[in-house]
Amino acid sequence: MQNSVHIGFETETIIIFTFLAISGLIIDLFAHRADKPISIKAAALWTLFWIAIGVAFGIFLYFHFSAEAASLYFAGYAFEMALSVDNLFAIMAIFSWFGIKSGYTHRVLYWGVIGAVVFRLIFVLIGTSLFALGPYVEIVFAIIVAITAVLMLKKKDGSEISDFSAHPAFRFVKLFLPLYPKLYGHNFFISKEHVEEELKKEENRDIVLKRKGLFYATPLFLCLAIVETSDVMFAFDSVPAIIAVSKDPFIVYSCMIFAMLGLRSMFFILDALKNALVHLEKSVIFLLFFVSFKLAAAASLHLFGVGIDIDVYTSLIVIGVALTFGILSSLFFPQKNNSTSGKQ
Repeated sequence: MQNSVHIGFETETIIIFTFLAISGLIIDLFAHRADKPISIKAAALWTLFWIAIGVAFGIFLYFHFSAEAASLYFAGYAFEMALSVDNLFAIMAIFSWFGIKSGYTHRVLYWGVIGAVVFRLIFVLIGTSLFALGPYVEIVFAIIVAITAVLMLKKKDGSEISDFSAHPAFRFVKLFLPLYPKLYGHNFFISKEHVEEELKKEENRDIVLKRKGLFYATPLFLCLAIVETSDVMFAFDSVPAIIAVSKDPFIVYSCMIFAMLGLRSMFFILDALKNALVHLEKSVIFLLFFVSFKLAAAASLHLFGVGIDIDVYTSLIVIGVALTFGILSSLFFPQKNNSTSGKQ
């Protein structure tokens, strides 16, 4: 059976979603406004809180619409959470290279989440609109998702970026703004007056500024620029995968937003346990290939009468089993993972 649930933009649902999303962002900002890391216990409790909010919205969809609508939401929610884990590991590498202290990661992650909220909305609206054009678009999206899975497989050979000074976002910022090479608190920018004061300090005598200006970008802003750019690429990969589960734009966007709300708390858990989920990425890669097959098979059925249309309940079971297998295999069959070397 084809995923035909379209709940649209029903007023009551939009109001509840908007209230929860905005309240969540405000609570997250208020709870982590200080420039200091949070404990694993606090991060775990916050993560459970955000998961409870996401699950509560899924239960609302169940009673307000249908079991199928809730199943589509939960399938997308679980898939987005798993994909986000891989994205957080990539962000850890960025923080490590820039030498960002764990307390300052709060600010970068918060603005990263704000950017993700905007980018996801744009990508979801474009993606769901393209899907309406017919099965040929499904084939294109199937290819995109499959390429993402292949690239994740190839990443195992250690080919990921190790020098972020070559990153396009780094070069773009450097092209338009002068840079100050040291962190200045949690500031993204530092004024000319403060730069002059910093350069008078003995420990900064060796700093030579290549360009001058009224304001200077700090390494924290460069880090944010790379995180935001990486998230755009991540959205380009993940949105087609989530849309493959449900073509309804509201379900797709809501499951993504609720999955992202707890990412700041989850970051500190994953940072402490980054070697404990070594097999989860294999499950994500498997799911990407599954989604690619799902799209291609459905398109083939519509175009040529030969194929299969995988229903939402089967998709939900496959996603749940794959993620459970990835987590349990990581716990029972751990392996040593080379840690990313940082650069100050």
